[in-house]
Amino acid sequence: MRRMAAVLSAVVMVLAGPVAPAQAAPPQPGAAGIGDSYYPDYGNGGYDVEHYDIRLRYQPATDELSGSTTIKARATQDLSRFDLDFRLGVKSVTVDGRAARFARSGDHELVVTPARPLRRGHTMTVRVAYSGIPSSTTGAWFRTPDGAVAAGEPEAAWWWFPANDHPADKARFDISVAVPTGVEVLSNGTLPHPPSPDGPGWTRWSWHSAHPMATYLAFLAIGQYDIERTRNSIIAYSQLLTPELEAAARASVGRTAEIVAWESSLFGPYPFESQGGVVTPPDALPYSLETQTRPTYGTSHFRRGPNPNVVVHENAHQWFGDSVSLTRWQDIWLNEAFAVYAEWLWSEHTGDAPAQQLFDEYYDGFPDDDTVWTLPLGDPGVPVITPEIYFRGPMTLQALRVTVGDPAFFKILRAWPAEHRYGNGTTAQFVALAERLSGRDLGPFFQAWLYTPSKPARPS
Repeated sequence: MRRMAAVLSAVVMVLAGPVAPAQAAPPQPGAAGIGDSYYPDYGNGGYDVEHYDIRLRYQPATDELSGSTTIKARATQDLSRFDLDFRLGVKSVTVDGRAARFARSGDHELVVTPARPLRRGHTMTVRVAYSGIPSSTTGAWFRTPDGAVAAGEPEAAWWWFPANDHPADKARFDISVAVPTGVEVLSNGTLPHPPSPDGPGWTRWSWHSAHPMATYLAFLAIGQYDIERTRNSIIAYSQLLTPELEAAARASVGRTAEIVAWESSLFGPYPFESQGGVVTPPDALPYSLETQTRPTYGTSHFRRGPNPNVVVHENAHQWFGDSVSLTRWQDIWLNEAFAVYAEWLWSEHTGDAPAQQLFDEYYDGFPDDDTVWTLPLGDPGVPVITPEIYFRGPMTLQALRVTVGDPAFFKILRAWPAEHRYGNGTTAQFVALAERLSGRDLGPFFQAWLYTPSKPARPS
């Protein structure tokens, strides 16, 4: 019987002819967005960046920025072309050393077509040469009397370097900038060697980041700065500060090492190779930002005197937002709630108001119909940076603390940055962690505090 079946199979094959091999699908363009429903054109699809090598030259007198960024990335699909987020004028693009075609699309899409399609899994090297005046467009580049500051959220990169500009695609960075001699350049990570000559009258500053970083956390501060260095810390103060602002800033940012040591006792080991801060010129930066390893501080925080709370806040982000970054901007509360709650814990630590007292003041202070209650914390919409996040966020964490008890709560607080160190996280993952460590079903709790557009019941 088996013999007959084999003969019949052979006859069928002869009659039908040879079977053609399956044809591989042709390479496709990478998506123009990474897939974030809040910001559909942020980031890009089809590749994952491993490293940015940014080499620039900046003239403070004219705000002219020129140079190149070399991107090492792995294709996650067969690619016929791909996008980068970038706005300045592009001179040339190469992919794996071969000239590539490029074109503009939309507000900030640079569409790159390589000379040859890229196969999935291939590690490509993309070099973009460019120049322009970053301050000629609005965004995250702020010109100052002595230079510039580049810092912003939820986007910042595409005003000064081409990138996959979304925190879901983190990478390592080397940032090198040549400036007229006598001008300082601050950025992320460490300064592996002293600034070096780069032609007559020019000096190059080269910064290295050892751990993955979201693109919006990369920054530049260029100008006249007083720089204080210790073994693992760099703090810089603008020389344009008034005496009053400088005194307040130094009394605040000068406590960074103390504050980071205290936060490490709560959140686990400090996640990065360097710490510190940069106090920018007066009114140069309209906010402060948790730029990785070295927060940037706007002077508005110091107009009423010393303000260690802002130092507590921005350095708490080194764990919550920087080491563990968002997968999607909808989950912004995972960044800001923890940073503000760190301020509440600092208040307890220094003998001021306990966290429960601060909760009660907030909870009782907002009417039932206030947007603090009607805007769902876990799905706030666009723009994501709103006052409601900073009020309802820490209240949610204090309510969780009351609900699960201090032992479980502080385990959760430490486990979240440990289990997602140098990666990304989502609200669903945080809820699962809280349930696992508390041994409780917290679905109704998080539904009420994150997603229900009304005032939750007071926890007890």
